[in-house]
Amino acid sequence: MSDANNPADDFAVVAGAPRSDDLAAIGRLREALSRAGFTSTGVRDYLGEAAARALSRDQAAPALRALGRHHDRGTAGALSALIRLFLLARPVAEAALEEALGDAVAEDLLRLGLAERCDPGRVRSLVDLDLHSADDGMELWVTADLTAFQRPGALRHDYVLGIGGASLTLAQITERRPAGRALDIGTGCGVQIFHLLGHCDRVVATDLSERALAFARFNLILNAPALGLDPEHLGDRVELRHGSLLEPVAGERFDLVVTNPPFVITPRAEGETAEQRYTYRDGGRPGDALVAELIGGLGAVMSPGATVHLLANWEIGEREAGEDDDLDPGRRWWHRVRAWIPVELDAWVIQRDAETPEEYAETWLRDASEHLDRAAYESAYIAYLEDFASRGVHSVGFGYVRLQRPAAPREPRRRFEELTHPVQQPIAGTLAETAEREEVLEGLGERWSDLHLVVPEHVTEERHQRPGAEDPSVILLRQGSGLQRTNVLTSATAGLVGACDGELSVAQIVAALGSLLGWESPASSAEEGRAVLAETRQLLVDGFLEPEA
Repeated sequence: MSDANNPADDFAVVAGAPRSDDLAAIGRLREALSRAGFTSTGVRDYLGEAAARALSRDQAAPALRALGRHHDRGTAGALSALIRLFLLARPVAEAALEEALGDAVAEDLLRLGLAERCDPGRVRSLVDLDLHSADDGMELWVTADLTAFQRPGALRHDYVLGIGGASLTLAQITERRPAGRALDIGTGCGVQIFHLLGHCDRVVATDLSERALAFARFNLILNAPALGLDPEHLGDRVELRHGSLLEPVAGERFDLVVTNPPFVITPRAEGETAEQRYTYRDGGRPGDALVAELIGGLGAVMSPGATVHLLANWEIGEREAGEDDDLDPGRRWWHRVRAWIPVELDAWVIQRDAETPEEYAETWLRDASEHLDRAAYESAYIAYLEDFASRGVHSVGFGYVRLQRPAAPREPRRRFEELTHPVQQPIAGTLAETAEREEVLEGLGERWSDLHLVVPEHVTEERHQRPGAEDPSVILLRQGSGLQRTNVLTSATAGLVGACDGELSVAQIVAALGSLLGWESPASSAEEGRAVLAETRQLLVDGFLEPEA
């Protein structure tokens, strides 16, 4: 049993969530799941690649067909029962479950709140017990609330979200550098904790939902061996705290912060209560005020050198939505986010998508399965449109935010860009390397042009020209990894890139270009030379070029 004096045990028993006060029972379950091959690899091999992929898209039919074929061939066994119970959320015979897990473990499922008896002799799951295969090869079991795919109908308002696209994206943009203390704000079922434990000494995880913290605690104990945790002394490395945003950690400092906050913009209703909100995604503030409040306060919990990684939404007003290149920079989509960022922090904001008010309403009403009740759906849809119209919202942006507190005082770096094309995840390494290159180049000052550069293997050049033309009209440089940018080059900069084979320094190449193209001497001071140097420096920052090894 757990230690009642351990603060990590505060969420061992919470109504409506799995119990984690019986370590022996959870240990037996872990062994039984492993013995049955209930892992992402085991399930994929058992169902077949196509059926497993369909299941990840919430399509049950291919998996049901595969299970039927196993039954017909006489190869149905423990894995069939577990897939049917936990992934498809279909009732299974209690005898089949006992055969799959053993009598004791089958009974443990009921006592731990993972399943319940329904029809005579049958058991159904009360949780989604999903499978998570991390980028580093770690395989985990993750409990959360049943999805609308598994249990039809609108979601409960204190819903605990499982592994989803947002949580995976946050994991992929978070830098995996060694850190002392890490903070996970709005941990949910604990997905980010799992990854942080691989490179951080201690993790503090917060959530406004006690049910979410109970799910997270259960998941940590269930996966304790894989995570390097001692279930009997969970508090040695993980601390779970109840509260909103930064309130539970006021006055503390961390080396790394991650958060997938409840950023979904939701119309506020007069007299609404917290119980009426979908707390896993809605923080109860109007518009994007919650994200503004969170970003504005993050500097207070960041140690020198600390980084923050988060996902967010932001409103884009009618005045900021113009596509004219001459639009006042103070009125571009990012002006709103820029105003939230503490003045002392570096910031890199990447907008990945933008939706109209109609698209946004449809996305989030469908997310909670509210479209199943037509009258309620239409009423909620109209409320969304009226809410956005009241603030003059043209669209809603979604993206990644990276903040960093410089290790020593200096002018903060700010970068806002829109990248809507596919990227090669995980991009955490790319983000970190870019920040490091900027730091190095600033340290070098004007001497950066003495560097000898080469073109990485993944970078290619593409030229477009009219038939019969002597020179290309467009020269593109493309990255085959990371952010997979495409950069349009001038012919002079293309010439410099083509000469970057490590033999000559940037300054020497620019001087040669100046002589060839007739620039004023010295070439580095000529207008054309300064333009090429500026383009080249940005190409180096963005990874199109790199110093010779």
